[in-house]
Amino acid sequence: MTMNQTIQVRVAEITRETPDIRTLRLVRVDGAPLGPYTAGAHVDVVGPTGVLRQYSLCGVPDEISSLLIAVKKEPASRGGSAALHDVEVGDVLAIGEPRNLLTLAEDADRHLLVAGGIGITPLLSMAHELHARAAEFELHYFARSREQAAFVDLLECEAKFRDRVHLHFGKPIDERARVLDELRAELTEASHVYTCGPEPFMDHVRSIFEPELGSAHIHIEHFVAPEIDTSTDRPFTVELDTGEVFNVPVGRSILAVLEDNGIEVFKSCTEGICGSCVSGVLEGIPEHRDQCLPAATKAANTEIALCVSRALSEKLVIELY
Repeated sequence: MTMNQTIQVRVAEITRETPDIRTLRLVRVDGAPLGPYTAGAHVDVVGPTGVLRQYSLCGVPDEISSLLIAVKKEPASRGGSAALHDVEVGDVLAIGEPRNLLTLAEDADRHLLVAGGIGITPLLSMAHELHARAAEFELHYFARSREQAAFVDLLECEAKFRDRVHLHFGKPIDERARVLDELRAELTEASHVYTCGPEPFMDHVRSIFEPELGSAHIHIEHFVAPEIDTSTDRPFTVELDTGEVFNVPVGRSILAVLEDNGIEVFKSCTEGICGSCVSGVLEGIPEHRDQCLPAATKAANTEIALCVSRALSEKLVIELY
């Protein structure tokens, strides 16, 4: 995996939020500003073992001196989260520029943030931003227990969150459904819902709100790529806006074919999550398989994630960003 515009950062502060979650405050090695960034953004982080992972930014978006990420140590870690739990203050890491796929809707009359577990991270930065805008919002945070919930002291003690944040610990799915049903009744057709957490949690949130608000008003941040059924895949051609044409066979992605032919494309996760390889669609109909593009963009067929998506038409004409 590769990153463009790599930034060298130093770990300036480490806070243990829970037994499995620690926050790292990062500052540039050269002392230059790191922010501001837009609420909901994430960064690529290369840890000490060279493994690249994406982490949501959970600090105040207009803070320019540092970036804050929260890292949960996963039991089945492949070297990413475990390595970042071994770093110490003063260690140097490489990160990419902040990118955002979970942006706040500008026309919403109300914003509902629904977090599950470590999914609080991007929604916390959105809560900071919404407060700064004096926007109408609520943050509902579900976790298995208080001990496993990150940022509880911040959410309970900061005056700006006191009337906006609702903590739900140890609620079974039927109680969670009751809470979400009550929240749904308070929303209007102009409201927007943002959710992040484990996949089953986000699926449940979507099932509650999407029938009434529509998919365009439900914003989801994914951490894990789902399994993709490739049994019906067929070959197609891709033409760049420069006129170059390439055949994309079964079993190879658009991204892989372009790289095979010496075309440089910005990439990171290669799983359809981070959005780094998203490019424009000028002609043709994509078969969207990513977890990064919003529903409205997919419906408009104006962009495509080159690492996982394919074509429903015989040919796609694309523009590399």
